[in-house]
Amino acid sequence: MILLRRAKAEDMPIVADLAERIWPATYSAYISDEQLRYMLDLMYNQGELLAQLEKGYVFLMASEEDKDVGFACYSIVDTANDVYKLHKIYVLPEMHGKGVGKILMNEVLNLAKRNGGKSLELNVNKHNKAKDFYLKSGFKIKESVTIDIGNGFVMDDFVMELALS
Repeated sequence: MILLRRAKAEDMPIVADLAERIWPATYSAYISDEQLRYMLDLMYNQGELLAQLEKGYVFLMASEEDKDVGFACYSIVDTANDVYKLHKIYVLPEMHGKGVGKILMNEVLNLAKRNGGKSLELNVNKHNKAKDFYLKSGFKIKESVTIDIGNGFVMDDFVMELALS
């Protein structure tokens, strides 16, 4: 059985460890090892993760039999229009197909709705097969973006959106 809990500051090393284990399997087919390392160091260092918690980002941890197997992170990004953003959702490769991503996604959707959210947005790499998961979940492609993340690297993403009402 998959259990969810809201992460605390002491869970951030677990989030970073999961990202280190998940990202190579997820991205190595279309992102260079150099960009992968740069992005992990940029986005999953403890200072950055703790800063996100302090800004009000909510991290949810998924576990099975006391083993952490995935996480999601979301926050409100536009209070005037009640827009939430799913910043991260990752599940260990060996847990794919077991519904963990769906459980995390449903919890984020429920929490955003409960807090008055009108829509949920996310960015996904154009080559990431998770895009199909999002489309099946009802998300629509809103726009295509190329984001300069420094060091000569970019993220080539789709911004996807799901209406919550």
